[in-house]
Amino acid sequence: MPPRSCPCGLPAPYQDCCGRLHRGEAAATTAEQLMRSRFSAFGVGDEPYLLRTWHPSTRPPRVGLDKRVRWVRLEVLESTGGSVVHTEGTVRFRAHYLDRGDPGEVEENSRFVRAEGRWVYTGPV
Repeated sequence: MPPRSCPCGLPAPYQDCCGRLHRGEAAATTAEQLMRSRFSAFGVGDEPYLLRTWHPSTRPPRVGLDKRVRWVRLEVLESTGGSVVHTEGTVRFRAHYLDRGDPGEVEENSRFVRAEGRWVYTGPV
């Protein structure tokens, strides 16, 4: 069962926020929205969405989600470009998780580009 509130941190129910993107009913309009939806995909275990939103030139054959890791909170620290009028952008974030109950965090400055009109993740800057 999907979570009630969206894992991405925005004040909306998952079904109305990132759930729409995961189900293919909408596409991210900004790099930050794509990054948030990818964090949520890690949170709900949606590997197909992660692969669909990864640039083909850097996409791995599989993500390999670890079911022992629970993604619990996202902080967006800064972004450059990535708006509806840009073709590329970056989003620096800190993702908090629990690994078998032990807290941890990952910080990354991610690069995003538009490919065939849609935002996709290319990798860390």
